[in-house]
Amino acid sequence: MLRSIATVGAWTMASRVLGFLRDMLIASKLGAGPMADAFFVALKLPNLFRRLFGEGAFNAAFVPAFAQALTQRGPAAARALAERMAMLLTLWLAILTGLGLVFMPQLMQVLAPGFRDDPAKFALAIELTRITFPYLLLICLTALVSGVLNALGKFAAAAAAPIFFNLLSMIALFALAPFVATPAHALAWGVTISGAVQLALVMWACARAGMALNILRPPKLSPEVRLVLRRMGPGLVGAGVTQLNLAIDVIIASFLPAGSVSFLYYADRVAQLPLGVIGAAVATALLPLLAKQIHAGQPLSAHRSINRAIEISVALAVPAAVALAVLALPILQALFQRGAFGAEEARLTSQALVAYAFGLPAFVLVKIFVPGFFARGDTATPVKVGIGCVALNLGLNLALMGPLQHVGVALATGLAAWANAGLLAWLLARRGQLVWDHRLRRAVPRLLGAALVMGAVLMALKHLLDPGAGLAGIGLLAVICAVGAACYFAVAQLSGGMNVRELRRSMRR
Repeated sequence: MLRSIATVGAWTMASRVLGFLRDMLIASKLGAGPMADAFFVALKLPNLFRRLFGEGAFNAAFVPAFAQALTQRGPAAARALAERMAMLLTLWLAILTGLGLVFMPQLMQVLAPGFRDDPAKFALAIELTRITFPYLLLICLTALVSGVLNALGKFAAAAAAPIFFNLLSMIALFALAPFVATPAHALAWGVTISGAVQLALVMWACARAGMALNILRPPKLSPEVRLVLRRMGPGLVGAGVTQLNLAIDVIIASFLPAGSVSFLYYADRVAQLPLGVIGAAVATALLPLLAKQIHAGQPLSAHRSINRAIEISVALAVPAAVALAVLALPILQALFQRGAFGAEEARLTSQALVAYAFGLPAFVLVKIFVPGFFARGDTATPVKVGIGCVALNLGLNLALMGPLQHVGVALATGLAAWANAGLLAWLLARRGQLVWDHRLRRAVPRLLGAALVMGAVLMALKHLLDPGAGLAGIGLLAVICAVGAACYFAVAQLSGGMNVRELRRSMRR
């Protein structure tokens, strides 16, 4: 599991670094004004559906079924299941994409109702979203093929595919901008083109792994297909609670002063680095492993796997959250403060980043707990918890948006995430499917203590060195982060919260 986490995490880290370069270019060209707001809404809609239908609901239902077919009935049965689901997904998403293109004005009134007060921004958001919406079909098929690769234990190609999203977005910003109406149009076309490239990459990787798929195979409602479809319904909310909460954030932010959508986007992008590298990597590796262990009748192995996943997540997510909260402003200044993105934009965005950092460990833990249900074929329980948390997030948004503006939106999302993680953990524990072993009980308080010590060191260094924008600020920030990381791992090692040598040996293996 650790090797798989490292593979996914390394490629995700590369993708996130390129993503930061892309966002730095977007910030310098578009800033945080109406054009940026319109583009981020256009990007949010296909991404929301991708995470719900592709990565969320579909993978939650499909990966355990594929793993079971592969383990119990062999590769031919597993391939047939994947091909039938691919055709059904293609038909469904083609219809959804067509409806979205036709009814985009009405859809935009739901997604960003506050834009109606600015007709130019509302029209631009509709136009850009129509360009990006076909990305939904392409990237959901990419998620299906990636699920096949993950179930086969092949994680690299699926984790590397998002790199092309960032590369092609940057290329489009320079190559297409002279030929389209605005830089935002160039970015939108880059998004859609990247979907086709990512699908081609994972299809090629799947063929190399000996599981070449014919995604145009006529669909057949076999018992396995019907089971996946039944589980997809509740999985839409169970796996997509965070995405639904973020969609609510956009709706609420559209009523706030201009730039609020952009502030939340840039802050979320920074918070997504540890969430993607840690949370997504651990969850991606954990779901097929748990499914195989449970279907093979190995409950103790499943207990150990989820305990180690929690331990790894706490060891990495908590110090990341502390660092983001303490260094929020220097990070935003170093990454984005140039061109159309000024000091005030960096300050306002940093406030949202602090709020997102508060919820970061909960976001990661949700990604660990949800596979504990999905691997056992239970997609109903997470949906019940998810509906409650979506309602909680909406209530908190309405309560906090007035006094705290965009910061209240981000804080509401974090609070809802903690409620989600807490309820899922309690339900798993009540069923006897989550039992903290001695190693985890010993490690967690020591890791929390090491993170607090690191936070104090970072705070002192921030005031002492005072990094700002520009190359000098980036250099000082890198020094502060390196010292903080060394401090954290040293304290964790000395306190017994982490065995760095064991971690290094496992990574080398």
